[in-house]
Amino acid sequence: MVQTPTAEAMAFAPADHDALGAPPLFHPSDCALRRAFDQTMITPCQMWRDRVLDEARHTADLVHLVHLFGVHPGTAVRFVHAAHPDKALPSIR
Repeated sequence: MVQTPTAEAMAFAPADHDALGAPPLFHPSDCALRRAFDQTMITPCQMWRDRVLDEARHTADLVHLVHLFGVHPGTAVRFVHAAHPDKALPSIR
């Protein structure tokens, strides 16, 4: 008979182990992804910003950027202004 963990045991399991006490599985793809970032000398954050900026270059649609990347509308405006400086509205003071 296999014992299953109780809800209480699952709630208080250490973060580095699963509910049964086994260590987390190692995924070789994690190592490959880390190596790819190390070789290119860019960070995941820089890659994300580049992706958002590239999308803003293709479309100046703020709503599209908000829905696609889950960014705040103000952030979407900054990316569109960076991608299309000729279309930027003058600042209101």
